[in-house]
Amino acid sequence: MRIGVLTGGGDCPGLNAVIRAVVRKGVSVYGHEFVGFRDGWRGPLEGDTMPLDIQAVRGILPRGGTILGSSRTNPIKIEGGVDRIKENLAATSVDALIAIGGEDTLGVAKQLYDRGVHVVGVPKTIDNDLSGTDYTFGFDTAVNIATEAIDRLHTTAESHHRALICEVMGRHAGWIALHAGMAGGANVILIPERPFDIDRVCEYVESRFRTRYSPIIVVAEGAHPIEGQMELQTGELDAFGHVRLGGIGEMLAKEIEKRTGKEARTTVLGHIQRGGTPTAYDRVLATRFGLQAIDAAHEGDYGTMVALRGTEIVRVGLDEATAELKTVPVSRYSEAEVFFG
Repeated sequence: MRIGVLTGGGDCPGLNAVIRAVVRKGVSVYGHEFVGFRDGWRGPLEGDTMPLDIQAVRGILPRGGTILGSSRTNPIKIEGGVDRIKENLAATSVDALIAIGGEDTLGVAKQLYDRGVHVVGVPKTIDNDLSGTDYTFGFDTAVNIATEAIDRLHTTAESHHRALICEVMGRHAGWIALHAGMAGGANVILIPERPFDIDRVCEYVESRFRTRYSPIIVVAEGAHPIEGQMELQTGELDAFGHVRLGGIGEMLAKEIEKRTGKEARTTVLGHIQRGGTPTAYDRVLATRFGLQAIDAAHEGDYGTMVALRGTEIVRVGLDEATAELKTVPVSRYSEAEVFFG
């Protein structure tokens, strides 16, 4: 077989580990040939390929990012996009495609599978918001990076008697904010699933200051207040119809200063969370996903995504994997609330 591989959406620690595992096992065990498509769905859309053999994947296990490049190209929104992909796959003699990505990338994979393309999915997102899998690789690295930042913010907050806000990624799901906030001992955690009351946040801030310690607030970029409490920005849309987020941390800082009289500063971690070297956990998980993905492609088990259930790697349908986002349940957020204030 000749198998195509692509990585779509935001870059993520562990992508190269998946690519390496797919190619190493695919070549050495099954004797398959591989071709890399550059920059997500743009690659098969435009027929932009690169060689992908064992030599190409040597030394990439600890590297962040993706050697294939990525983009947020959405072929479904391009007239004739699906037909162009099918034509380019045929022109490059590709029998099957392994798509590594999050909800948007795998959503496209599902639609392509429905139209006759042989696709296997691998779940990738630092947000950990894909249903069908307990964890996605990249999440552990993002949480560790955010936790280290929070640890550092504690010391400067207490030195200057300021409220410090750490804005982390999380458009619709607050898993990074929840895990990093709990691990870093944050005094308030704000997530998209639970609209926050700015007055209550300020009460937590003042309560913390009364203990002679300074508060740390961790906020996901998609968190929002109860309607009418704060005026929020709106941004332009990307190719998948998502608003470009950012700015909630700075708005919180201004409101806290105005309502409490305490100095507040914001740190936005942004792309730092998904760059750099993956953790050992993410390297292992990504490698296991890659090994199972090439098994699925070899067996012709298309329209599936490899997933982590407990400690085992299983296969689930792409329809299940992309049916809905996995968001933070009330019970998990309630655990963290014990430590607020």
